[in-house]
Amino acid sequence: MLRYTTPQPSPPMSPLVGPATPRTPGTGGGATPEASPGLPPPSPRTPRPAITLTAPPSNKRRRGRGAARSSSLRAIRAVRALFRSLPILASPACRFPGVIPRHGGSSGGPPSRGHDGHVSGATRTTGTLFGHRRARVTLAVQETPGSVPILLLELAIPTGRFMQEMGAEHLRVALECEKKPPGAAGSGIGRTRLLDEPLWTAYVNGRKVGYAVRRDPTDDDLTVMQLLRTVSAGAGVLPADVVGGAGTAAEGQEAGDLAYMRAHFDRVVGSRDSESFYMLNPDGNNGPELSIFFIRI
Repeated sequence: MLRYTTPQPSPPMSPLVGPATPRTPGTGGGATPEASPGLPPPSPRTPRPAITLTAPPSNKRRRGRGAARSSSLRAIRAVRALFRSLPILASPACRFPGVIPRHGGSSGGPPSRGHDGHVSGATRTTGTLFGHRRARVTLAVQETPGSVPILLLELAIPTGRFMQEMGAEHLRVALECEKKPPGAAGSGIGRTRLLDEPLWTAYVNGRKVGYAVRRDPTDDDLTVMQLLRTVSAGAGVLPADVVGGAGTAAEGQEAGDLAYMRAHFDRVVGSRDSESFYMLNPDGNNGPELSIFFIRI
């Protein structure tokens, strides 16, 4: 006896989507579309290095002296009061002309240097000028190459133009700020330290170029200092995808590469209202010199 069965209809197949196989997975659902074959894949962003910069050595010494300063001030005031109560006796003054050296001599020129190019009585620091070629140049001063900058100053001059000015025989940068009037906040004995002043008027070789602003270091600034930690002196370019200052590599490439110049600077403290930084040329060669003056008038 023969039996006949009705064939079951097969499910319809979409003409655009093929069946899923181990080699060709299906494109249904929330699958990510593939990139267009005509466009190159985006380049991955270079990971930033870990920041291992240490605190400036002067901060540690300042904290140690702060505890003993309050107790010693009372003793100094007592000694001063004692000497003021004594009678003043006039005595002939003895002068020894030519014994006390002056930085730069009477003409006000560059200070006299030793055989190694180091200014006598100065403190050696590390100075770095960096920035994207079409952005403003930034000056960073460090006590050691591996420490956080004690000064970060942004000048109102493009980096490319400033590097062209460095081609001159001697480049002088003068930064001036105004003293606060008596009675104002930050004036008097506890006035703001010179390098902590927030706003400066900048001059390059006697020409006013605008203003300079002190600011706190950003992540991009610390990344630059970290990358240059082992560089004592030199100039070059850093990749834009690492220090581009943007969230994507494309924006970093758009900002351009970051140019830098690093050297040792001699820091000369003239008074509470004047400091100077003189660049030391590596190996004592006769390359371009740079002097930076901070003056509070």
